[in-house]
Amino acid sequence: MNILVVDDEKEIADLIEIYLKNENYNVYKYYSSKNVLTDIDNLNIDLAILDVMMPDIDGFIITRKIK
Repeated sequence: MNILVVDDEKEIADLIEIYLKNENYNVYKYYSSKNVLTDIDNLNIDLAILDVMMPDIDGFIITRKIK
């Protein structure tokens, strides 16, 4: 299972990544919404964990792009 994690707080994203990798999930981690939007079409995502209050583009916009 491929999980996308997007959070501008690096400590939170890193902690989520550690827990998910310990459960043998493949994690795509981004600290910036802009970066994930450039890669989103090339990622095979099963689940997305998104921060909705990021400074550049919020998680709701990313969700619409994933759809």
